[in-house]
Amino acid sequence: MKRTLFLFFVLVSSLTFGQEQNVTFTITPGSFDEDEMITITVTGLNRSTWSLTADDVNDPLSGVYLWMWRVDGSGQQDSPTNGQWTDSDESQRMTYNAGLDEYTFQLTPDTFFGTTGITQIGMLVKANDGSDTGSGERKSQDNLVPVGRVIVDITSPAGDAAVVASGDDVTINATISTGGSVTVMGSIEVFLNDVSQGTSTCGFPNCQFILNNVTVGGEVRVVGTPPSSMDMGEASFDLIVAPANNEEAIPAGVVDGINYDDTDDTVATLVVTAPGKDYVFVAGSFNNYTPGASVMKKDPTSDKFWIELTGLTPGNVETYQYWVYDETPVADSPTLVKTADPFSTLVLSPFDDPFIPSSSYPNIPTYPTGQEREVTVLQTGQTPYNWQVNNFTKPKKEDLIIYEVLVRDFDANRNYQDLIDRMDYFVDLNVNAIELMPVMEFEGNESWGYNTSFHMALDKYYGTPDKFKEFVDTCHQNGIAVILDLALNHAFGRNPLVRMWMDDPDGDGWGEPSSDSPYFNEVPQHDFNVGSDFNHQQPLTQEYTRRVVQHWIEEYRIDGIRWDLTKGFTQNCGPDDTNDTFGCTNGYVQDRIDVLRTYADYSWSLDPDHFVIFEHLGTSAEEQQWADYRVGEGKGIMMWGKMTDPYNELSKGFNGSTGNLNGMGHDSRGFADKRLVGYAESHDEERLMYRNLTEGNSSQSSHDVTDLNTAISRMSAVGAVSLTIPGPKMIWHFGELGMENSIFTCPNGSVNDPSGNDGDCKLDTKPQPQWANNWLSDPVRRQVYDDWARLNELKINEDVFEGDYSISPEGNNNYLQRIYIFDTSIPTTELRNVVVLANFDVVTQSIAGGFPFTGTWYELMDDTGNTSINVTNTNVRISIPPGEFRIYGNQPSQALSNEEFLLDEVSLHPNPTSSGFYLNLDNINYLALYDITGKKVKEFGEVVSRGNSYDVSELRPGVYFVKGFNEDGRTFTKKLLKY
Repeated sequence: MKRTLFLFFVLVSSLTFGQEQNVTFTITPGSFDEDEMITITVTGLNRSTWSLTADDVNDPLSGVYLWMWRVDGSGQQDSPTNGQWTDSDESQRMTYNAGLDEYTFQLTPDTFFGTTGITQIGMLVKANDGSDTGSGERKSQDNLVPVGRVIVDITSPAGDAAVVASGDDVTINATISTGGSVTVMGSIEVFLNDVSQGTSTCGFPNCQFILNNVTVGGEVRVVGTPPSSMDMGEASFDLIVAPANNEEAIPAGVVDGINYDDTDDTVATLVVTAPGKDYVFVAGSFNNYTPGASVMKKDPTSDKFWIELTGLTPGNVETYQYWVYDETPVADSPTLVKTADPFSTLVLSPFDDPFIPSSSYPNIPTYPTGQEREVTVLQTGQTPYNWQVNNFTKPKKEDLIIYEVLVRDFDANRNYQDLIDRMDYFVDLNVNAIELMPVMEFEGNESWGYNTSFHMALDKYYGTPDKFKEFVDTCHQNGIAVILDLALNHAFGRNPLVRMWMDDPDGDGWGEPSSDSPYFNEVPQHDFNVGSDFNHQQPLTQEYTRRVVQHWIEEYRIDGIRWDLTKGFTQNCGPDDTNDTFGCTNGYVQDRIDVLRTYADYSWSLDPDHFVIFEHLGTSAEEQQWADYRVGEGKGIMMWGKMTDPYNELSKGFNGSTGNLNGMGHDSRGFADKRLVGYAESHDEERLMYRNLTEGNSSQSSHDVTDLNTAISRMSAVGAVSLTIPGPKMIWHFGELGMENSIFTCPNGSVNDPSGNDGDCKLDTKPQPQWANNWLSDPVRRQVYDDWARLNELKINEDVFEGDYSISPEGNNNYLQRIYIFDTSIPTTELRNVVVLANFDVVTQSIAGGFPFTGTWYELMDDTGNTSINVTNTNVRISIPPGEFRIYGNQPSQALSNEEFLLDEVSLHPNPTSSGFYLNLDNINYLALYDITGKKVKEFGEVVSRGNSYDVSELRPGVYFVKGFNEDGRTFTKKLLKY
């Protein structure tokens, strides 16, 4: 779109009252649309002729009145508020300003006349009665004014910019219009870099001017003046002079995006792949956004454009865009696209950045004045993050307890610092992986993140890159892996790979993929699409995907990726409006299997233990192809396993057929090994607790599931029959506290009906009652948290939970759930057999234990290991109150029975200290120091003598915790004050 400016000049009319008056009308602004307020000012009125006095406002004859009419397509019509010629309406009496000796009146034409489509307004001023005093009729002459701004539209060259070879002529065609009517007369004056190049008189069908022998680029302005007018408007475009020969081989070793020099912080090389484009220019802060000075070179053997930037100042924040030019674009596509770098690792957005709090992202770089849309940040000489953990050992896939988090809705500040500050919450819950919903730059600020626009850039709403690295580092210090949710099925309209090849018929700079896109389908090829559908059979899409994966693994040291909507990675099920798309998308599709395997292979080539998780939710036959892929090498792709409905049926207290829990284990899917991430709740499903309260079994007043505390208490049993089943499991944040807010909860706490016509609040920001109301201090909620923490501890630390299992509810009674977990390779002197029993009825029930053998069985939820039962009959019936559970093992759990040192056995001295401390114990196998956020700040390793001194002089003053354990596994924690 052309940059259009409107130049406003005062409209002046010199009118005569009889033979003695020279009255001047002034209208401001001089050029206006019918919906804009104008001020009409009258000066030069001879008051002695009219016998007017400035202060005689109560005498109708002393006033000056406007008489108005308008012209539109239907002709001329007087103002309905004029009144009579001999008796003007008081509403049109003008205001007298004695200091300036003038009369004024304000109006908005369409409101004043009560109509639209006005092309002219007419006016005169008169005395109230319009009489003649002998010296001339007491009214001014008619004054007719056009309505509508003067608009200059450059019809060629098209677009915001034109690229020409040095010495070429440039023909400029433009039209001039006022009030929506194009005039073919008038004149234009053309300026290049504010220097006039000449004028041209307009004729049919437009105004034309030729710039001859152009050798210098810059801004071209076209100023147009309609005939017989003092008003004018202007439009402009950028003229870029391209070099005659711009081909040069690309340097070895550079990749798309920013390539920083290893040895010279004043140099950076930019690379972009742009098939079908003729020129790519770099407009940035380093060239004052004048791209003609920075044309990228074209590699003769590929579609890559590149440029080496020199003379950069180390540490300075620079910004830039690519201005991508296509001389012959496909229909409806723009000639010029201005876009940030597709491989940006940090972008600035004029749409989102002004609303990001400085507490989350201090000192956001300033968005460059005069630009539009996102720009890429380039900064040489950056200080690298100082990683504290350099060789993190990931948890076993079989032991994973994944905690899914939406950063926006985890805590009130909605940033990474919140997660760091709550690290003890994750540690105490004994989760060993945190999965973040997408944190890549998305459109808007308060989003789920699946509307990603830049896949390699962090969204600044959650914090800085270094703060995110600190979060990952802190997790690793606490034995917690970090998994990122990644949406590479699609991208949204701000994405440069969409915009560089887009349909834009209305010329607004936004659009959907065009037919020549090397990355996207014009029409989605599956049934679940959102945004623009990536074509994962295109080589450039596959390369882009690999670069994204590499970036997050190598730059941020993340441990795994949860691939969103993998059903969309096919080209064989579209377009998405055909009748059989749904069945195809949900079925077995070979191209999807193959390409996703290659992405998993690439991840493992970078990190052999990388967690690869697919959100597929498709047929077991297809999911088997990934779950069993390279599983013999300890790999295999983990699959999301939704089990919300069966678990909700039980948590609500009903015995429906949907309460079958077999799908929580990998055997039900036919997987060769434990590669199913089973879950009862996720971000995409309604909260179990909400349905407990709104749909629960209320038949028993003594155990009414619609009662809040009763409903919460049943969540412990949900954890018992889900988390214990062998294989990775997932928790959606705050399920462990009995979060009851609906997924459709609005920011004000109300719940929108998702079936209504007003939409719903599913994606909206949620309230934060878990912290504001201190749920951890609520004994009912805390019990669920503690129960789940113990279950997780068992799951992670007892090998039996990596073994086999069977799920066998008693008869057809899904109320009574029984899970048997075993590993016969474990000696009988250790925990090798576990029986989990749960009663989801609303009354007390007894359930046949199904113990594999008789003898002493220990209650594993008792961390002392002292509670046991003597089983003399393997089918002994165990009485369990409603909504409760029991877990028995053939041996006590060693994971839960290691007693901590009594605090009075352990002493640190001196404490407080400024430099170091001593410990009063021997035979300590491990000692480490943590800050108050739970972040490990120092490791001391093995300790064999109480005479050792532990240096903390480099640490900042504050409160720290010294944690250690001895050779028997007994642990202790002691507070240390550093000053």
